[in-house]
Amino acid sequence: MTLGRPTRLDGSGRTDHLMSALVGVVGVYRRLSQLSGQRRPPVRAVDRNLSLVVERIRPEADDVVSLRLAGGDTPLPAWRPGAHIDLVLPSGLVRQYSLCGDPDDRTHYRIAVRRIGTASGEVHALAPGTRVTVRGPRTAFPLVGAGPFLFVAGGIGITPILPMVRRCVAAGADWRLVYTGRSRGSMPFLGELPDDDRVWIRPDTEYGIPASGAELLEGLPDGASVYCCGPAPMITGVRADLALTAAKAVHFERFAPPPIVAGEPFRLVLRRSGRVLEVPGDRSALDVLLAARPGTPYSCRQGFCGTCAVPTADGGSLRICVDRGPAVLDL
Repeated sequence: MTLGRPTRLDGSGRTDHLMSALVGVVGVYRRLSQLSGQRRPPVRAVDRNLSLVVERIRPEADDVVSLRLAGGDTPLPAWRPGAHIDLVLPSGLVRQYSLCGDPDDRTHYRIAVRRIGTASGEVHALAPGTRVTVRGPRTAFPLVGAGPFLFVAGGIGITPILPMVRRCVAAGADWRLVYTGRSRGSMPFLGELPDDDRVWIRPDTEYGIPASGAELLEGLPDGASVYCCGPAPMITGVRADLALTAAKAVHFERFAPPPIVAGEPFRLVLRRSGRVLEVPGDRSALDVLLAARPGTPYSCRQGFCGTCAVPTADGGSLRICVDRGPAVLDL
């Protein structure tokens, strides 16, 4: 583009010297920008995968093992209580597991896994020395504020809570922990909890029935932040009874898909095959796609990891674990 000689706006036809100077400056800036762009190195893709070695596998409770994942001499990326990693298994399956070790020790990561399905069974079958790929850490369940805190953990839900309790102990914060499970034998890391009257261990076998939300929230300090992690029925009970408390903030992390409430049925069209799939109101698109295409990739089933995002024919994408509504999928 060539700019002509700027003239004054009074119609005299005489040169506007101020505008001429500005045109010159713009021209110099453009030439410098072009030279800078030519010299700029190409953008390199960042490999965020960590290649770690299974250093140790140790039983922690019934059907629960912990894995110590080491990376060598280089310190691993830092993390905060509540963080998790994506573990890529040798089969290609990807699952999220909370970090339950010491954030200040960056020589290794520790996770704990309960055997409840195909992926967890593969984790339990890993042997020391096996190399695995890890992505992260990421934090979707951060510990924030100065307290007071009430931690409610159910079974394997103790994994993100354990580093939070340790952080509160170190910081001298006001905290309480309620830890429930089917039995003491099913509850990992009991031996790592502080020997403190602020810790209430509540196995169902010792109390006859699972705890209600109101029971788990007993003694909640006014203005406390509640951190709750565990099975869906426990979380549902806590959420139902929270309205009767003076909690300041509530944070949840679940290890199962969120329940579908008042869902409407919808239809999915698979563009490449022409198949039409009907999704009932009480099931997710992922459930239906897995029945039709067992190899459909997924991981967290809660909408945050992106593993199950499927491109749609209109150029968008659908997280088939949580998104609902008619769509034409590019499948």
